[in-house]
Amino acid sequence: MRNKNMTHRTILRRVFSVILLILSLYIIILGVIELPPYGAPDNPVHNYVAQRYIEDALEDTGVLNMVTAIIVDYRAYDTLIETTVLFTAIMAVMITLKKDPSKN
Repeated sequence: MRNKNMTHRTILRRVFSVILLILSLYIIILGVIELPPYGAPDNPVHNYVAQRYIEDALEDTGVLNMVTAIIVDYRAYDTLIETTVLFTAIMAVMITLKKDPSKN
């Protein structure tokens, strides 16, 4: 009886996994279908923000270099978070690779 019950659970788990996989693939395919065509000039990436950055970077930030103005002023929090993540990753690697001098 116990083996029969385990096989029903196993079959039910596999059927549920397959249904979940099919549903996930269906959602992913729907998302990919809705993407705009690659390289089209009316894609959302070609909106007014880039033009505003190009035209108003010096006036808004006072920085002569446009790339520096975007990274430091417009995207400051994003850059800060990226720097924090990078620092944390470097520290984790350093701690992991640190050699114990007493084990020599």
